[in-house]
Amino acid sequence: MTFEDYWHQALNHYQNEAHIRARFPRLRTAAELRSVTDDRYLSAISQRVFRAGMRHSVVDSRWPAFEEQFWGFDPRACQLIDDARFEQLMLNAELIRHWRKMKTIPINAQMVSDISREFGSFGDFIAQWPSDDIVSLWLLFKKRGAFLGGDGGARVLRMFGKDTFVLSNDVVRVLVNQGVVSAKPTGLRDLHRVQAYFNDLQEQSGLPLSAVSTVLAMSIGP
Repeated sequence: MTFEDYWHQALNHYQNEAHIRARFPRLRTAAELRSVTDDRYLSAISQRVFRAGMRHSVVDSRWPAFEEQFWGFDPRACQLIDDARFEQLMLNAELIRHWRKMKTIPINAQMVSDISREFGSFGDFIAQWPSDDIVSLWLLFKKRGAFLGGDGGARVLRMFGKDTFVLSNDVVRVLVNQGVVSAKPTGLRDLHRVQAYFNDLQEQSGLPLSAVSTVLAMSIGP
């Protein structure tokens, strides 16, 4: 199927082009991504980790307390958190007291700091990464970070405002129906096959990967 086919299927379900376009994720420009400080990236990464498997509204309502207790997610400070500090934090009822997820914060702080030193800032690194190989950035997060496997890499990039597709259930259903993959892709070969498919649809449409991903999901219907 061509992108035009997917677009018409989505339009048949939703009857309104404006409604479809309103669902497109908001993206930041490269300049905007570079302007975001490392602590804000670490905060978003940590928030994504806690959102996984939980209601986002619950996590978001607790996030001001996390910001206070984790020093505004300064990566240099968060790298140094030890078990004694974590034990104190586990007594704080204002936080979501999930030991394993809390323990990801210094690991991801280390990742942000290391990349920032190498590229000038974490934002510079994110801004320069090419969208036509975005799955490799997912895999880098999985390898160097914590709790960022599966959909974690794509979901946190969405939070950053970086262009990416997301392998939601509806998108995977489309990909399986079209014979691109036989199941939700996890291995390197299948992920690159999906990337190539999205790159082709992006070229056809002139839209960002995130918009293409949204149209594919909406082509399934409500």
